[in-house]
Amino acid sequence: MLSHSAVTTMLPVIDMVRARAFYEDCLGLEPGALRPDGKFVYQVGGSALALFPKPGGTKAEHTVISFQVPDIAASIEALKSRGVVFEDYDFPDFKTVNHVCVLGSEKAAWFKDTEGNYLCLHEELAQA
Repeated sequence: MLSHSAVTTMLPVIDMVRARAFYEDCLGLEPGALRPDGKFVYQVGGSALALFPKPGGTKAEHTVISFQVPDIAASIEALKSRGVVFEDYDFPDFKTVNHVCVLGSEKAAWFKDTEGNYLCLHEELAQA
C-alpha cells in the first residue's frame, strides 16, 4: 500500500540555526523551505529530511539517516574538508579503518550532527 509513497525523515533539533548550518554548510544540502509549523524541509535524493524544533531535543542511539554514496573514501574526504568529524570504532567484531567499516555487502562510515544524532555514509560493494 505504501510502496509508492514519498518518505520524510523527521529529526528533532534544539537549535534550528545551528542544525541548519550543519546540514547546509557541512553536508551541502540545498536550503529547503520553512513550513508554517516550524519544520525546515530539505529534498534529498527523492526523499525529504525535516528538521523540527523540539526543546530538549531527542538524541537517537542508533543511525538515523544513511546517505548512499558512490565513493565512500572521496565522500569522507569532501565532508572532512567541510568540518565533519567521523567516528572510529575498534571492537572485536566491528572495526573502522580510515573511518570505514565493511559490513557484508557495503562499506559504512558514521558521524554525528549538531544534536548528537548518528548519520552514516554507505557505499554498496560490487556483487561478484
